[in-house]
Amino acid sequence: MMKKLCANCDCSGWGLLVIRLGLGVGFIAHGFQKFSAMDGTIAYFASVNLPAALAYLVAAIELLGGIAMVLGVFTTIAGALLSLVMVGAIILVKFKMGFLGGFEMDTLYLAMALGIVLAGPGAYSAVCFFKKKGAPAGGNAPMQG
Repeated sequence: MMKKLCANCDCSGWGLLVIRLGLGVGFIAHGFQKFSAMDGTIAYFASVNLPAALAYLVAAIELLGGIAMVLGVFTTIAGALLSLVMVGAIILVKFKMGFLGGFEMDTLYLAMALGIVLAGPGAYSAVCFFKKKGAPAGGNAPMQG
């Protein structure tokens, strides 16, 4: 049986940080790209019969949700909204392309977002950092975002 990297400690906080950073940076890039070329984004949404308002909403969820993930704040809300965006992308756009070269990356983003919703932001998050600073003595309960 393989030993885990940190045999004498619980490294789940580091694992959640890595997942949050990967997820967050990916969504920040996509959200920023959508806002940077909003005319094209709106045109694409129209081409798949989606309203322009949804293009703005998806871009905002991706950008702000990505920032929330990187910082480790509002991760439950951000993760749920990012998951909805990914489910929508898979069903409305990517499913007909098949898994490989189609919705495989969307599935990974969906899995990471749902993982953070279920596990919380982890020990290395802004919400946990600020909670520890203001916590009364003995208040070491794990933080959920």
